[in-house]
Amino acid sequence: MDILIRSDAEGVAAAAADILADYARRGATLGLATGSTPLGTYQELIRLYEAGEVSFADSTAFLLDEYVGLTPEHEQSYHHTIRHEFTAHVDFDDSRVHSPDGTAADPWVAAQEYEQAIIDHGGIDVQLLGIGTNGHIAFNEPGAALNGPTHVDTLQPQTIADNSRFFDRPEDVPIHVLTQGLGTIQRAGHLLLLATGEGKADAIAALAEGPLTTMCPASVLQSHPRATVIVDEAAASKLHHRDYHRFVEENKLPRKN
Repeated sequence: MDILIRSDAEGVAAAAADILADYARRGATLGLATGSTPLGTYQELIRLYEAGEVSFADSTAFLLDEYVGLTPEHEQSYHHTIRHEFTAHVDFDDSRVHSPDGTAADPWVAAQEYEQAIIDHGGIDVQLLGIGTNGHIAFNEPGAALNGPTHVDTLQPQTIADNSRFFDRPEDVPIHVLTQGLGTIQRAGHLLLLATGEGKADAIAALAEGPLTTMCPASVLQSHPRATVIVDEAAASKLHHRDYHRFVEENKLPRKN
């Protein structure tokens, strides 16, 4: 995988936005993530759109996940969040921004339908990812099947604690979610994972330099044919080979997306 180290969160956001904007200019299908880490990237994409440098009019988006039980109008649903933070501020056709149905009577059927919708569409060209402190991506917690499809999962206490900052009380965080599986994610053409801050340093080290294991779901990026990890200095601080990653980037032949 390509590991790009930037000095700060702003540098991470700018580098990620450049990659995503290049895909959007070709009308690609974007896999979008929510959470605090992608916010800077979305703000940079909005800036590029307002400057006339990119359009999303021909793009389609699929979200990674959704809480079970939250309506699309709930301010913490990912259906609402991605619109509030990004797609409503650019020329994305709202009908082409897809997310799992967290209010479905049978969430297991909803998971199967979402998986099939991605397949029927022809897949995702570039998938934006964050990483949890325990190594999860999307809501695939440690122990998740390495090739699993979109499914219903139960959040671990650490993830609930991490996400409680978005809710009034920790007990308000739903404990069940619909999430793209690791197999679904690995079918995307290009995986783009972002991490900032010292709190993500252990997870990034495990992802990049540890074994490929279900105990660090993000380690599946090691087996993907095209994965890019963009981190700031703090998140890169526990990488043993960070100087080598810098050398590789400085001397790498240019590659078109």
